[in-house]
Amino acid sequence: MIAYTLRRIGLAGFVSLGVVLLTFAIGRIVPGDPAGAWAGPRAGPEQRERIREELGLDAPVPEQFVTYIWGVLRGDWGVSVRTHRPVLEDLSILLPNTFQLVFAGLFLGVLLGVPAGLLAAHCHNRLPDFGIRLGGLLGAAMPVFWLALMLQLLFSSNLGWLPINGIYDRSVENAYPLSEVTGAPVVDSLITGNWPMFLSSLEHLILPAIVVAAYPFAIVTRIVRANVLDTLGEGHIQLTRALGFSESAVLGRFALRSAWNPVLQVSALIFGSSLVNTFLVESVFTYPGLGNYAAAAAKVQDIPAIVGVTLLVALCYLAANLAVDLLHAALDPRIRLR
Repeated sequence: MIAYTLRRIGLAGFVSLGVVLLTFAIGRIVPGDPAGAWAGPRAGPEQRERIREELGLDAPVPEQFVTYIWGVLRGDWGVSVRTHRPVLEDLSILLPNTFQLVFAGLFLGVLLGVPAGLLAAHCHNRLPDFGIRLGGLLGAAMPVFWLALMLQLLFSSNLGWLPINGIYDRSVENAYPLSEVTGAPVVDSLITGNWPMFLSSLEHLILPAIVVAAYPFAIVTRIVRANVLDTLGEGHIQLTRALGFSESAVLGRFALRSAWNPVLQVSALIFGSSLVNTFLVESVFTYPGLGNYAAAAAKVQDIPAIVGVTLLVALCYLAANLAVDLLHAALDPRIRLR
């Protein structure tokens, strides 16, 4: 296990170097003048040239690349043109909000997808099965921004049940200030026992989380259904039925076991897709996270911020893949031999 772990960590480090190289190239390929954006539209040529020197843009490209790698390693990801703050500082503030939304969507998708897949397998080729398969197909194919807009129209504009923007009610924050622990309002308010803030932040999280959960629900449902159907025809399942186990026990205790391994294998892919989907979701719901930050940066050609978000998302995806691979190897010793 140690040798396998070291190999995977080494491979992840090599890929991380490629990601850093790619983000460096993106920062140089994206059209625009970082020095001009920093100086503003009224700056003269001399002022822009001075800023280019301060930002190191006048140095040769190999020297810029070495400087960029050293900066990434020591936490200097540049300064945002829009906020005039270090990019890593901005990302550290917004990342917990985005992670809160991603993990809420993943939790909801798995929580609903597993029983839906079991029910579809149990009702194979019957009406519930067709309905669940159609729901999964729509969840995988439906554009997230369209689903977000439809939920806003239904639950906010028509029914008035849930808010459609922000991360919590500012009036609640004034009356019950939030003490930050992790940076995620739902988690922090739960830890500190700030129940009015917890309810407010949870209400603001429900609709965005449902949108993010659509894709994980579709994937988990299809995987569980397919693997449970394959398992139901095996001999040990027939034996459990002959021994008098109830159908719910057969499905939940025996047939479902075969589905967890494939779900684990694709969990990193689901995490990456959910993380990317949050960018559009945050824009629609005006949710303060990495997506809103990236959209605002793109409007003003804030290249350091755009590159910083790209690098952070890529590293998060690599970390998720590494964690899934190590967990998979711990559960299945055969993986370590590959």
